[in-house]
Amino acid sequence: MLRHGLLRASFVPDRGQRELRELVRYRRTLIHEKTRLITRVQKVLEGANIKLGDVASNVMGLSGRAMLKELAAGNTDAAAMAELAMSNLRPKRQRLAQALEGTVAAHQRFLLRSQIELIEVMEKQIAAINVEVEERMRPFQPALDLIDQIPGIAQHGAEQIIAEIGVDMSRFPTPAHFASWARVCPGTNESAGKRRQSGTGDGNRGSARR
Repeated sequence: MLRHGLLRASFVPDRGQRELRELVRYRRTLIHEKTRLITRVQKVLEGANIKLGDVASNVMGLSGRAMLKELAAGNTDAAAMAELAMSNLRPKRQRLAQALEGTVAAHQRFLLRSQIELIEVMEKQIAAINVEVEERMRPFQPALDLIDQIPGIAQHGAEQIIAEIGVDMSRFPTPAHFASWARVCPGTNESAGKRRQSGTGDGNRGSARR
């Protein structure tokens, strides 16, 4: 059985990779927090009986955001706000007007303003990190392009993989060693000569992030 602790101890990334890893992990944290904030926005809307999410799949898209800012500013003209719809939401203006018919209290307007502001601050931070990560990833572009071709792994996922494990696979003697380091190989549960059913581990907290 491969020993996770000993294998991880031998995998000490250089300073450049450690810095890249910090940036990518921080970006992921911001993306998760932004998602949580959007969920809070939707809860505020539910409390005000605003059904914007039933019509617009992305309430924080350009159209949805413009309407939310009007709601936060105290606008109660649902038809006028529906006219802010763009692109594929334009034909849905009547449904949008119905969805925007609600009662937004003062505290809910305050919450919407605060949450939208926080989301936009996070978006600026994420964009700045994207630029920094892209610059640091330039030496690994061929590897990024190859990983990006794997179904289900997009640009951020490819960057996450390289930030976590680098491009030097010689540190892992076999694919099994890599699977052990990532904690995705089958576990072993044996006692008194009897083998019991055992699943895989929970995964390496860093390498499993996408």
